Amino acid sequence: VEITDQKLLKHLIFQLGNELGNNSFVLLGSKEEAKAQLMLYISEDLVKSAKLHAGTIIKELARSINGGGGGQPFFASAGGTNPSGLNEALGRANKYIQ
Repeated sequence: VEITDQKLLKHLIFQLGNELGNNSFVLLGSKEEAKAQLMLYISEDLVKSAKLHAGTIIKELARSINGGGGGQPFFASAGGTNPSGLNEALGRANKYIQ
């Protein structure tokens, strides 16, 4: 599914996170022309139990799309100029969910 509206993506990621409940780690990637976007939602219990921080993770993943970002422990976003790096960014997230 290709969704490029950022407000819609943010609404979608929070809805998915809430529906999945505890231990939710949801990463969405989108591209529009020469731009890439990443959004990360981590449930509050997972932030605490696994000591994860969405803002820190998104900064690392954003390197794959030649970008930067940040955010709070439970939600973060990043933008970049390399849409071809989205698959790499999504793949690099695996180390956080294993």
